[in-house]
Amino acid sequence: MPERRTVALVTLGCARNEVDSEELAGRLEADGWQLVEDAAEADVAVVNTCGFVEAAKKDSVDALLEANDLKEHGRTQAVVAVGCMAERYGKELAEALPEADGVLGFDDYTQISERLQTILSGGIHAAHTPRDRRKLLPISPVERQESAASVVLPGHGPAVPEQGPGDLPDGLAPASGPRAPLRRRLDGSPVASVKLASGCDRRCSFCAIPSFRGSFISRRPSDVLNETRWLAEQGVKEIMLVSENNTSYGKDLGDIRLLESLLPELAGVDGIERVRVSYLQPAEMRPGLIDVLTSTEKVAPYFDLSFQHSAPGVLRAMRRFGDTDRFLELLDTIRGKAPEAGVRSNFIVGFPGESEADLAELERFLNHARLDAIGVFGYSDEEGTEAATYDDKLPEDVVAERLAHISRLAEELVSQRAEERVGETLRVLVESVDEEDGVYGRAAHQAPETDGQVLLTNGEGLDVGRMVEAKVVGTEGVDLVAEPLFQGALTRGEEAGR
Repeated sequence: MPERRTVALVTLGCARNEVDSEELAGRLEADGWQLVEDAAEADVAVVNTCGFVEAAKKDSVDALLEANDLKEHGRTQAVVAVGCMAERYGKELAEALPEADGVLGFDDYTQISERLQTILSGGIHAAHTPRDRRKLLPISPVERQESAASVVLPGHGPAVPEQGPGDLPDGLAPASGPRAPLRRRLDGSPVASVKLASGCDRRCSFCAIPSFRGSFISRRPSDVLNETRWLAEQGVKEIMLVSENNTSYGKDLGDIRLLESLLPELAGVDGIERVRVSYLQPAEMRPGLIDVLTSTEKVAPYFDLSFQHSAPGVLRAMRRFGDTDRFLELLDTIRGKAPEAGVRSNFIVGFPGESEADLAELERFLNHARLDAIGVFGYSDEEGTEAATYDDKLPEDVVAERLAHISRLAEELVSQRAEERVGETLRVLVESVDEEDGVYGRAAHQAPETDGQVLLTNGEGLDVGRMVEAKVVGTEGVDLVAEPLFQGALTRGEEAGR
């Protein structure tokens, strides 16, 4: 019997990319590939790249070069680039990086097994010429669902052959409807992301994502529910809904309030302990959505709001809406309904035309917003964006100085916000247990990777995936230190009886 072909997926970038990698893993395993964690033990190393900003693109190139080095010392025979950077640059990336044996765009995902086999056999699959993926779907959102079947949407998955549970490898998600993807989990984390939609219809002047991710299109609620049920069967306790803009969910399905009705259904899935929504646009926040996010059992009162700045002049140049006072009013509304709500956001400093007064206005907002997590980025041109054509660019040293200043302020403010939580009782999902490092988890106001974590003292007997109540007794910067209120791991019956 011939040895099975092996493949490793290396994922960079955001949670959306993680979902895409698991879809690719599902397709490959269903076609007979053996998945391995270590790229050095794989015949093919597939690097799912990020193409968002220069730093992310550099990380992607570095990962490809590191994988290429394995061809001299390990089993690896081929290195293939997929993901946003591969989609965005196509032939240009292939020419600039000959170390990559293949550069595959989104349209190759449905034939990923065939493409990798061709490359592994020494053949060549020509990299694509990039195109504006916004033009692949109708301009009108309500007309997009009918056309979606002919467009590859990573993380959505088009129709797959019907297969019974016995026809698929263990742990592989079956087809659960006409738009359900095959998916293979690549780790044993109790947290998993679920793609709610793809693409974006906004035209922020600094962002190139819509051009290579395409126009906004929602997944059908039944597909999201079926995938969540399957993840719960795999031991997942928390799902995080991801897309480029979750507040637009349902607009192409004829109901912009669809998220409000979907969230309670997801929270009701047996085995799911927490549902988290990411990527929310402040200008699109609705009273009904705020109500659901702040009052639904098992739905985290968590608000990942994309503010980007608060000075009105800068926001208009960004093709965005709002100002300091309106943003603070939104936060007051949220905290009036859920005082413990978690809020995070990202900000760009040094945007073309940003004045000292604009920077002071941003500082005013940050000082009053009481955000739990803050990401700060210095502006840099992204090719193909409107902002790259602006004339009033700030010198690089000024951008760097403002970045350092606001970053220091942000670090101080999130530490102060963490200290405000001392004395609070939190529901903490245990994510790691180590004899040396201790027991760590996350509370409702902390998303994976970005928002800090909770160190559980006296956590003996706690297992990964356990949800426990704990009282915050201290802080370490943005991280919290908490004491479990119930010693040891609680059984399902004990939890139900509390």
